[in-house]
Amino acid sequence: MLASLKPYWRRWLARRMPAAASVRLNQRRIFIVPSGVGVAFGLVLLLMLLVAINYQNSLAYALTFLLAAIFVVAILHTYRNLASLVLKAGGGRAVFMGEQAMFRVRLESLGREHQAVALGWPPAQLQQVDVAANGVSEVQLSLSAERRGWLRAPRLCVESRFPLGLLVAWSWVDLDQSVLVYPRPLAGELPLAAGASEDEEQGLQARGQGADDFQGLRGYQPGDSKRRLAWKAYSRGHGLQVKDFASLAGRDLWLDFDSLVGDVETRLSLLSHWVVQLAERQQPFGLRLPRVTMEPDQGDAHREACLRALALFGEVAA
Repeated sequence: MLASLKPYWRRWLARRMPAAASVRLNQRRIFIVPSGVGVAFGLVLLLMLLVAINYQNSLAYALTFLLAAIFVVAILHTYRNLASLVLKAGGGRAVFMGEQAMFRVRLESLGREHQAVALGWPPAQLQQVDVAANGVSEVQLSLSAERRGWLRAPRLCVESRFPLGLLVAWSWVDLDQSVLVYPRPLAGELPLAAGASEDEEQGLQARGQGADDFQGLRGYQPGDSKRRLAWKAYSRGHGLQVKDFASLAGRDLWLDFDSLVGDVETRLSLLSHWVVQLAERQQPFGLRLPRVTMEPDQGDAHREACLRALALFGEVAA
């Protein structure tokens, strides 16, 4: 029954509190109900009132009404602890699939201090933070990135049980936050463009220093060409190493989706691995996907553009 009501609840929240990068909590956005402790407190007050009526005891009446007055005052203070608090989206950096995406949330006070404000996505434990008067606090919230593409943060739960814990004031805020999730890197053979063989790759001219300019040996990494294995060094007990050559410039290096086998996600993961590897080596490369072509280039901007194309591959543009 509760599951069937959730769509109606979400639509009502969307109308009452639409998504925004900055939200100020006010009477329209704050809800307040008794907590579990508050419900128990109310039952105790009811029993005390019955005892006072039964025995006509003035002290019992006085204590009951005093505690009830404290409960009423606590309603006001619990509400005021969230009222006028401003929440702003702080952005987040792109991550690879399987990592934890981090969302930054800024809390700003427009006057009074706000104590023990809790934020998060239930059922995970909420993070508590204090905001000084006219101050700013920042919280980093994590969310598991389980699929590539845009990861949109769900509505954020903001609550406070200050000062007595008898009531909980809460709100569901949509800060319209998203981070890009790249395909998970998967080590494998270098996916050359169609028509380019591995022998051709090794025969290309080295940039500015002649053909096949040998630079030395380095440790073997998954995906390195087996034709470059240094077997003589291996036989002398130096471990598995590969021959490292200068950057190739005789012909552009292309990473080609169609040269790979396997399902779409496996291909994208292999391409993601080689985008990262070639970018670290400062090797110019291009990327070919169905209906998408990234011209050969190098640098951080080219790396991010290629990873973005892989992350959004197959998604329908909004």
